[in-house]
Amino acid sequence: MHIGIDVGGTNTDAVLMNGTATLAGVKHSTTPDVTSGIVQAIEELKQQHAFQGGSIDAVMIGTTHFINALVQAKRLAPTAALRLGLPATAALPPLVDWPDHLREAIESRSYLAHGGYEFDGRPISPLDPEEIRRHAADMKTHGIRSVAISSVFSPVNHDLELQAAELVAEVLGEDVAISLSHEIGRIGLLERENATVINAALRELAIEIVDGLTKAVRDQGIEAPIFLSQNDGTLMDEEYVRKYPVATFASGPTNSMRGAAATSGLSNCAVVDVGGTTADIGLLINGFPRETANEVKVAGIRTNFRMPDVLSIGMGGGSIVDIETGEVGPESVGYRLTSEALVFGGSTLTATDIAVAAGKANIGDASKVAHLDAELVDRVLQRISERISEAVDRMRTSPDPIPVVVVGGGSIMIPRDLPLFGEVQRPENFAVANAIGASIAQVGGEVDKVYSVEPGKRDETITGVREEARQKAIAAGAKPQSVSIVDFDEVPIPYLPGNATRIRAKAVGDLEMGPLT
Repeated sequence: MHIGIDVGGTNTDAVLMNGTATLAGVKHSTTPDVTSGIVQAIEELKQQHAFQGGSIDAVMIGTTHFINALVQAKRLAPTAALRLGLPATAALPPLVDWPDHLREAIESRSYLAHGGYEFDGRPISPLDPEEIRRHAADMKTHGIRSVAISSVFSPVNHDLELQAAELVAEVLGEDVAISLSHEIGRIGLLERENATVINAALRELAIEIVDGLTKAVRDQGIEAPIFLSQNDGTLMDEEYVRKYPVATFASGPTNSMRGAAATSGLSNCAVVDVGGTTADIGLLINGFPRETANEVKVAGIRTNFRMPDVLSIGMGGGSIVDIETGEVGPESVGYRLTSEALVFGGSTLTATDIAVAAGKANIGDASKVAHLDAELVDRVLQRISERISEAVDRMRTSPDPIPVVVVGGGSIMIPRDLPLFGEVQRPENFAVANAIGASIAQVGGEVDKVYSVEPGKRDETITGVREEARQKAIAAGAKPQSVSIVDFDEVPIPYLPGNATRIRAKAVGDLEMGPLT
């Protein structure tokens, strides 16, 4: 058996799984400290289906801790950004596009140094060890505890980032947290650098959060390994989270989409995840969320690390309904639904009230919405149907028919049939699909680099990339016999010399579960 937990802004969902079978599922209000909500959710699982801690093989958690800390600009470490690229790249220094309040929150220091590579691997300038040491000494003087190192075209060659990290550690001490851009972002210097600085600023919080989550689980008598969800639908262990907390961003929608795949049996479909405030729409390709090809803004900062391609619209179970127009949202009562909605004795007309009045849900006191005009109820449901259909249509890439799966507690308000797409699927345990997605997540490994492909050696190069991705998945804890390549891209870059080709391979496999040794 294993436990899947997904911590959202309104609810903490948890499921007890036996393989792919759901034994118990609970929804619990997310607590301010998050951790106590996880404890309560596990205790409620025990009440539904009794189990001993020793019978649990793994615990998978999806959390919003880290992205919330960035958005709120709280609990961030004093961070320095060191860029290797002089004499190039000086026009736009590190953190140039960061909001002022976030620069202040990380007590930011930025440094430019010689180094970096051209797109074809030729060095821009040699690394100057004394220059790096001087910058590191200044960091030490200003109390910097976490450092983000980025080098021009480090996905092509990351040697200089490793050398700079060694020099910085010499001055600041081995305990300093160092984040390297080639391990976090993709090609595109400013966006990759931004993602690395975000990661660096969260490193101290990651240790605190992982220790807290571990304690919460261990206090329940569970000694099994703990994994956290990444934003690509795979898992990472505690040690990985301590180094790369930024990988948890947007894991919530990803978990919901993976859970939709598991509960519906579909590996290629559109998924609509409706919560209390928003509806998130994405596409599943071979069982995994389609990744966005565009830059992603997080708390107003441009980044380019992998993120699911999700369209969010302000329409959820707590969305306020305009009686005059029949429009739903974007304003929502959110977590106050149980006190402000009509069916709970409140005075605000919400989408949940409409669902109850239409007989689609049995929540609260239905008599409190019996007075609603039937024409208004029909008009609101029609508007919900139209907006969801429009959003799904925007996300698909071809006019071919595509099945639509709806999950999340707020999905009760979505009509059975959608314009353009017909009947929707609402699988069993749809309300806790996000926790199921966390519990069935696999382990992955990814390679994304630019290669200079020699004539006649294309097949050899591709085979090497696939094997590297496969070995990364195995090293992350996947069963070797279960690992397969689920995503592969090969894009020639015609404006670069030397047959430059960007090759990306992603391998996933089932988690090797078992008790800690």
